[in-house]
Amino acid sequence: MSVPISPEPPARPSVAVVGAGALGTYYGAKLARLGLTVSFLARRDLDFLRRKGLQIRCTDGDFELQSVRAFARPEEIGPVDLVIVAIKTTSNESLRTLLPPLLGPNTMVCTLQNGLGNEEFLAAIAGRERILCGVCHVCVSRPEPGVALNMSGGNIRFSDLSGGDTPRARSLAALFEKAAIRCSVAPSVGSARWYKLVWNVPFNGLAITAGGIDTARILADPKLHQEALDLMREVMTASAALGFPQDPDHPAKEIARTRKMGAYQPSSLLDYLADKPVELESIWGEALRQGAAAGVPMPHLKVLYEKLKTMVRV
Repeated sequence: MSVPISPEPPARPSVAVVGAGALGTYYGAKLARLGLTVSFLARRDLDFLRRKGLQIRCTDGDFELQSVRAFARPEEIGPVDLVIVAIKTTSNESLRTLLPPLLGPNTMVCTLQNGLGNEEFLAAIAGRERILCGVCHVCVSRPEPGVALNMSGGNIRFSDLSGGDTPRARSLAALFEKAAIRCSVAPSVGSARWYKLVWNVPFNGLAITAGGIDTARILADPKLHQEALDLMREVMTASAALGFPQDPDHPAKEIARTRKMGAYQPSSLLDYLADKPVELESIWGEALRQGAAAGVPMPHLKVLYEKLKTMVRV
């Protein structure tokens, strides 16, 4: 499937959010508050969203959406200008049936998912020319049905699979900026993805393998703190070997940012504690495989990945 690359999205695009969990409802509600037509493809919270709407609790001001367009099937939504993919990567296979009914001639598909390989997976379904990524740096959770709680951050780094920093990626970033979300554009999908892995690999992983602990406890333990730094350095080395060099101060800045989060429970830990599938392959497995293919020894990541394999559902 091949479509022309639109230079930019419409000024007021129609939006479908695939996945009405914490991430999807938070960013979707921000766009809906702009007055855009935003449709949520929901499962467990479907009836609640239809009856009671959405509550957003965040550091820059709480708000509610009393009327929410929530649907059980993509056919009920139909083609839109922009699809936001916000499901966990453990459910990616479902996108083979969920995505096609939402596609029109110029529909863009932007994944907000964690880890590596999601853009290529979506490209095989919808066509490479449609795909963008948005790498979210946010501490958002779903404490109860119909509620998204943002504890910190919210900024997104966008990039276009067809060219990285393109007018289309910049227009998408500008759209989210209008919704009071700080945005930037990365030179490539790979650079955006590996930048976030510097945090995701150690903190999501160690939170599980160290016994179900929060980020504050990881940093308070000298051994775990050092292990987090070792994992960060391995990810940084692999990123550079793959052509995505990063600021040498990035790990230190991430440690400082994490301290400010307090007793934060990463999303993979929450999935593990709830006995839900964990994004093992997209976060740890694929990073290890790509690093190894680039000739980078990653002994700390290998140990972490092997231990996670014995602990989590996938």
